[in-house]
Amino acid sequence: MTGTEHTVVDTDRGKVRGITEGETVSFRGVPYAASPVGELRFAAPQPHPGWTDVRDAATAGPSVPQAASRLERVQGQRVPDWNEDGSLTVNVFTPRRALEDGAARPVLVWWHGGGFTSGSGGWDWYDGGRLAALGDIVVVTANYRVGPLGYLYLPEIGAANIGPQDQAAVLSWVQDNIASFGGDPRTVTVGGQSAGAYSALSLALDPATNGGVTRVLLQSGPFGLDPQDPHQAAENAEAYLRLLGIPAGTDTAKALRALPAEQLLDAYGRLSAQLAAPGNAAPPMYPVLGAPGMPRTRQQALTDGALEGKSLLIGTTRDEATAFFAFDPRIQNLTTDAALDVLTAQVGRQTAQEVYQQYADRLPKATPAQIFTSVQTEGLFRTSSLQIADHHAAGGNTTYVYQFDYAPAEDPYALGATHCAELPFLFDTFDAYPASPILVGAGEPQRALGLGFATAVAEFVTTGTTSDWLPYAPATAARIRHFG
Repeated sequence: MTGTEHTVVDTDRGKVRGITEGETVSFRGVPYAASPVGELRFAAPQPHPGWTDVRDAATAGPSVPQAASRLERVQGQRVPDWNEDGSLTVNVFTPRRALEDGAARPVLVWWHGGGFTSGSGGWDWYDGGRLAALGDIVVVTANYRVGPLGYLYLPEIGAANIGPQDQAAVLSWVQDNIASFGGDPRTVTVGGQSAGAYSALSLALDPATNGGVTRVLLQSGPFGLDPQDPHQAAENAEAYLRLLGIPAGTDTAKALRALPAEQLLDAYGRLSAQLAAPGNAAPPMYPVLGAPGMPRTRQQALTDGALEGKSLLIGTTRDEATAFFAFDPRIQNLTTDAALDVLTAQVGRQTAQEVYQQYADRLPKATPAQIFTSVQTEGLFRTSSLQIADHHAAGGNTTYVYQFDYAPAEDPYALGATHCAELPFLFDTFDAYPASPILVGAGEPQRALGLGFATAVAEFVTTGTTSDWLPYAPATAARIRHFG
């Protein structure tokens, strides 16, 4: 370690130089695997060849290739910053004193969301510096391959859950390197939001990665979405190859690796449009059951005790699904009959009628669009999250459940406490969302709310408990902590 403004630490591939930012030292854009280009595109992550000079780690690496997020209307637009070369990187935020006093701090490895299709651990939305300083913890964010580059299912060429394999490689990097950054590899919380929460739980349940996970933080996980069936994933892969103009019988791997990334993304967008159906939030490609990282269903893994002994903090926002449907005219213009037709396609006619009527009775002044959106919030996010919490708490495991209720006073799109709403509160990155409707009018009261939420999360990462929050008991709504 040298100096006060710049700090140099060793990794297993070479030295990196971070920068001091207030009470935190940040190391951004540190490679955890080789660039996934050429023969390594659609391949499992491989070790980085390393470097000899001290590598500057002042800025994040590029995002992985991706199109614009479908939630830009909620979070705000981003300028494209992707590049396949150099995209597999981690960002480490560590308290200054952790590099001075030699005491190992608990670690949070946090995964971004984006529907398995977009996102980057290097974006300022997820800057972990303030959270690290607040909680005296080490925060790690990372990129993993998304969209077709991460979830195309062609096992015959080695492409099967590449994104989850990237995530497993990050956990391995943490085990090998985090001590150099002041972190404790024996105390690692895996966490994330949305697709990142889905990923975090998978890592905690998979026997290949389970041993490196101490605690689990799950924010707004779409656990109502079952992993993709291999046969369906294979059909989508075949449709994708047709859109790319790759005929059967050719060297598929060679053809895919020769195409520009832009062409791969364009075909994925067209496939998404072909498969789109009203009310369906699932992307064309996401984790496949039976492939690396997803050897068994979540239900089977929980039954087998894969999560036993690990403290769990899990929660949702109050109005998750508005983010997906508030700007969709197909949903906003629904009649009662049309809403029932969409629900019928998902769950069958009898169940659709029963569920719709239950929510209509509960929300007597709601429009069909609002009723439908509430059904989706429960079905995709809240019910399955509570099922996980019920199972875990029933086994005698430390469990905490929250609901994030804050909604902006000015809310012209009726988003309420929507999907992603808690993210700026957790990371204290309010200034990174200048055009977001979820933060209209945010000021000191909102920052105080964020401080409370982030403090609870940091304490959980540190101790596996929270001091002013009762642990959850199965089917006990009174034990759910509400923020907002």
